[in-house]
Amino acid sequence: MLNTSARLLRLLSLLQARALWAGPDLAERLGVSTRTIRTDIDRLRQLGYPVEAAPGLTGGYRLGAGAALPPLLLDDDEAVAVAIGLRTAANGGVGGIGETSIRALAKLGQVLPPRLRQRVSTMEAATVAVPGVGPSVDADVMIAIASAIRSEQRLRFEYACHDGRSSRRDVEPHRLVNWGRRWYLIAWDPDRDDWRTFRADRITPKIPGGPRFTPRDLPDADVAAYLQRGVGTATWRYYARVVVHAPTEYVRARLSVPVEIEELAPDRCQITLGSDTPEMLTLYLGLLGVDFDVIDAPELSAALIALADRLRRAAGSQVGTGLGNTP
Repeated sequence: MLNTSARLLRLLSLLQARALWAGPDLAERLGVSTRTIRTDIDRLRQLGYPVEAAPGLTGGYRLGAGAALPPLLLDDDEAVAVAIGLRTAANGGVGGIGETSIRALAKLGQVLPPRLRQRVSTMEAATVAVPGVGPSVDADVMIAIASAIRSEQRLRFEYACHDGRSSRRDVEPHRLVNWGRRWYLIAWDPDRDDWRTFRADRITPKIPGGPRFTPRDLPDADVAAYLQRGVGTATWRYYARVVVHAPTEYVRARLSVPVEIEELAPDRCQITLGSDTPEMLTLYLGLLGVDFDVIDAPELSAALIALADRLRRAAGSQVGTGLGNTP
């Protein structure tokens, strides 16, 4: 049997791992009586851990929110995951948390045992983070959205539309989804009686929030797939329909941006993609490395012509200096 100190640490770890524990389940996990569990719960409370007790058949013990952050108990895999997550967050698309992530990572590094510190160092040495150019989202905005999702409370916000206008929205937030360096909110919009997708970097939450709501089921259980189909025309200023002379799998593997793909033939597909500028559309399509036909996007056609002229001039300048004739 574990001694009292070891048992308390194990009990605290269990309470942090699950929202609600029945007393008999905790007793079985620790190999003690339910009376001992009650005594240990009182000991944790005396140490400042806000352990709440819910009565009834469906009741049990749960770790509540206290005035101060209690120490967290992480197993090996959790500690490594947190360290890697903090390093990723320092280079991510959420503004205002880079320096904070580095400070937290430094504190975690001080207490990691050598075997775990080596695992984290190995991962860091083998990877390189390339700074992105996408818009960042304020950390307070992300917290406000996530809190509304968790509490099942309507989110009220000002939204900067792609055409520069601002609109007031009152929605039932469903999920925050990360795609590349951008964050998107998928929500039910009661005013439009439909699901909508919003760019998180264009959201300015309003306080207080709205009333509580009963969560709805998204039409597609796969949130990521739903985002890929709907984001192209919902959150960008410019979008285009293009027929690509390549298989669907090839296009999906080459593009790292949200895109809707419809297979037309084994070696041909139609895609719908969007961006903030026509020039970015030319970049995405250029990365495909195959022929394509523009179906519906006059701004894209103009940008492609301008880019083609620029590339011809660049190639001509190489030839003029003799560099283009190097064998």
